[in-house]
Amino acid sequence: MPPSRLRLHISQKAETAIRGGHPWLFADSIREQNRPGETGELAILYDRKDRFLAVGLFDDGSPIRVRLLHSGKPQNLDDTWWKEHLRQTLAKREGLFDAETTGWRCCHGENDRWPGLVLDRYDATLVLKLYTAAWFPWLDKLSALLTELIPHERLVLRLSRNIREKAAQSHLDDGQVLRGVIPERPVIFKETGLRFESDVIRGQKTGFFLDQRENRRHVEKLSAGRRTLNAFSFSGGFSLYAARGGAASVTDLDISSHALENAHRNFELNRDCPPIARCQHETVQADAFIWLKEAPRKTFDLVILDPPSLAKRETERADAINAYSFLARQGLALLRPNGILAAASCSAHVSAGEFFNAIRAAAQDIQPRFHEIQTSLQPPDHPAAFPEAHYLKCIFLRL
Repeated sequence: MPPSRLRLHISQKAETAIRGGHPWLFADSIREQNRPGETGELAILYDRKDRFLAVGLFDDGSPIRVRLLHSGKPQNLDDTWWKEHLRQTLAKREGLFDAETTGWRCCHGENDRWPGLVLDRYDATLVLKLYTAAWFPWLDKLSALLTELIPHERLVLRLSRNIREKAAQSHLDDGQVLRGVIPERPVIFKETGLRFESDVIRGQKTGFFLDQRENRRHVEKLSAGRRTLNAFSFSGGFSLYAARGGAASVTDLDISSHALENAHRNFELNRDCPPIARCQHETVQADAFIWLKEAPRKTFDLVILDPPSLAKRETERADAINAYSFLARQGLALLRPNGILAAASCSAHVSAGEFFNAIRAAAQDIQPRFHEIQTSLQPPDHPAAFPEAHYLKCIFLRL
């Protein structure tokens, strides 16, 4: 006989959170469990009155014991349900991009009710990144679904560091090609008409930072004639937009030589664009925290600060806010009159209000009469459906 369905009764506090839309059930919120569960199987959650509450993926090796797929009315998660679930997720992106953009996020984890799973598209290549081992038993079903509903030539599997050891036990590896041929070189895709490389096999995240697209577009509108510094430049995304917007020069600053080489190649991919061909592009390999402090003052007209996450856990939040303030002060000091600062944060543990206020306070100290151009949060293909999902924020200031 097949084993009985895994049934969990949960605490009142967890019940309230789930009814409010939170996508996780933590291990310490389980009051009763009918049998031991296996990672990847479906777990049915019940409320205090033994009524159906939700269903999700069980993960025996994580403090997040269940990641929710569905809540509300009981549903049979059969093949028809999975297909319709993916269709609805993809429908949210319809009309967002034209033929000039061939890279975007198709599934954004918990926010699209695909918990612990991200799916990015780079032209004809799909990159599936998993953050929980609970998806391992479902990979064949996922691959078949994607083949049926999303035309593509290649499907690449990426794995977060914390699940790679368990993945090896299932004969899975980070960068493994699940469908199609292993690419001999980085995949080329378009974003607003610009061509970029994406190292889908070994690059950071899924190969590129798609979430900054809207902020890059805004930089393009502000960059005409400006000497531009792109600190923490990675592969030069902001820089290319600035160059196409008519920047007089662009300096990419990053500690990684590999990232700077990638930025150089991205510029070469777009040399047929006259403004980019005319723009003076240079790279500087250095620790941005040190370089910004030592650089000559008032030498740029546009400074972009887009550091990696500075608070990976709640205990690092205060130090991260201080670091953002420090970076903003150094960046502002490099600006000439009428200069513009674009500062971004991808630290989920630092709220948008905390980040914006830190940057505003830094600007107030440098020049009390500054103009706030705009603030922004996540783009529409990276929705945020619960508090922990709000991570990206950006602010533009003019001195």
